[in-house]
Amino acid sequence: MIGGGVTRELEVRRSRFVCTLARVADEDEAVAFIAAHRRAHRDATHNCTAYVVGEHGEITKSSDDGEPAGTAGIPMLEVLVRRGLTGTAAVVTRYFGGVKLGAGGLVRAYGQAVSAAVDAAGVVELRPVVTVTVAVGHDLAGRFLGDLHARWGQPADVRYGAGVEADATVPAERVEEFTAWAAEATAGRAAVRTGAAGHVEVPVVP
Repeated sequence: MIGGGVTRELEVRRSRFVCTLARVADEDEAVAFIAAHRRAHRDATHNCTAYVVGEHGEITKSSDDGEPAGTAGIPMLEVLVRRGLTGTAAVVTRYFGGVKLGAGGLVRAYGQAVSAAVDAAGVVELRPVVTVTVAVGHDLAGRFLGDLHARWGQPADVRYGAGVEADATVPAERVEEFTAWAAEATAGRAAVRTGAAGHVEVPVVP
């Protein structure tokens, strides 16, 4: 998915192509975003659209909104699919500048507008993580927390009381490895418990 909503503008032979991207949870949210955008920009010559939703990007749709068939929505959608995006909706608002671009020119302009917006937004992927809490005595805390930071880039939170508890956000597939490491690092004196599962966003390097 994209890193966040963004708007970017491209000018081609006096026509303005303004691409707005949004993160959407499902098809209903994509449709609502597009409808709201069209209402807000009803003075535009065209509001062409594309979206990809679903866990594996299995739901796709595009619209040329009055441009020649296949010259707007499809090239927009192709950019989203090629970049491996899902949960993403795109609207390219065109303000006609008086010069016709031809089919090839339109395909390039709409595709480039979306591509520039995706570059600006960045692409992230969701990776499953689990919060793991490690409890140790005060005598072990200093060294253990240092090792935890050096080895795992953690902790996210530390609480001091009768003992010391540290929360670490661990990739779901490495929880067993983390638990074994904590036991070894404390000579078996750490109490480890797993907590909530979730996801973190990780930037995708082009």
